[in-house]
Amino acid sequence: MDIILKYFSKLSDIQKQQFEALYGLYHDWNSKINVISRKDIDSIYEHHILHSLAIAKAINFRPETKVLDFGTGGGFPGIPLAIMFPEVKFKLIDGTGKKILVVKEVAKAIGLTNCEAEQIRGENEKGKYDFVVSRAVMQLPDLIRIIKKNISKTQQNSMPNGIFCLKGGDVSAEINPFRHIAEVTDISKMFHEEWFKNKYLIYVPL
Repeated sequence: MDIILKYFSKLSDIQKQQFEALYGLYHDWNSKINVISRKDIDSIYEHHILHSLAIAKAINFRPETKVLDFGTGGGFPGIPLAIMFPEVKFKLIDGTGKKILVVKEVAKAIGLTNCEAEQIRGENEKGKYDFVVSRAVMQLPDLIRIIKKNISKTQQNSMPNGIFCLKGGDVSAEINPFRHIAEVTDISKMFHEEWFKNKYLIYVPL
């Protein structure tokens, strides 16, 4: 938990309690349904929660913004972002029912009222959103092809509506089709732990 406070020092008491609760909840659920690699679960704050919050360093979503977490898995980046932005509306989707069960139970346990979760394939999601967020789900061109239909035309944030995608390794090939509009941020410039080396946040306005 200290690593979250290191980079986000102005959390409310409720936000602190919610972030603190995630450790026990994910340990408990992960023993029943494997949503995080077993060797990675003890690093949940650095490798999953803080990693998700790189998006919160890039944009301060305005109240009533609608955000779709595509392929949320166990709830990342959606749950940490929903804690960080309590006045923003989040929808977390994944094609795997067991993962969505975990997301719903974790959100309920910490009292998150601004996020809903549904088992649905991205191709079948019909809603309109200001932003789509995603963490290493698929190649960027394939992802954008699917979610372009879900981006609202109405703008209400300081950045144009689009997608924020968390990626690792060499991203040059997959951002190439969007090289004139994509913004790639080296996450190790936001968070200085060694693990964030070669981790990137990609933003593409759509």
